[in-house]
Amino acid sequence: MPYSYTVTAHSLAPPEAVFSLLVRPSTWPLWSPIDAAETEGGGDPGERQGVGDTRVFRTGRSVSRERVVELVADRLFGYENLGAPFRFYRGTVELAEAPQGGTDLTWSGRFEPKPRFTGRFWQWYLTRFMQRMADGLAAYAAAEERRAGAG
Repeated sequence: MPYSYTVTAHSLAPPEAVFSLLVRPSTWPLWSPIDAAETEGGGDPGERQGVGDTRVFRTGRSVSRERVVELVADRLFGYENLGAPFRFYRGTVELAEAPQGGTDLTWSGRFEPKPRFTGRFWQWYLTRFMQRMADGLAAYAAAEERRAGAG
């Protein structure tokens, strides 16, 4: 049985600034609970990634591999988790120019856990974790825009 989550955040930064952070794995530890990020195969994690590229994230002792599966410049970032504890996991970050300025972010995911009877736990956990991700991304992008404007 598939489960899902959806969280939202607002950034004062424009969509292109937010998108630029999403496609560069090296920025993720700067704005999220993730401790370290690298590009599988030894690529530069500071470079923009494209569809088919795989990132490796470390958070504490947990390691996750995610492949970029969909990109629409400044609008959509889609990825899939490539391992445990999920049979499948597809995440999407949608960016929309906000009427009041800045960017409205919607981070959502659909997944099916491997261990039976853990779906509700993962739904609860991922909703909380991804809200931290979305809030961190929104705030960091806005701060970077302020720094760029001041310099």
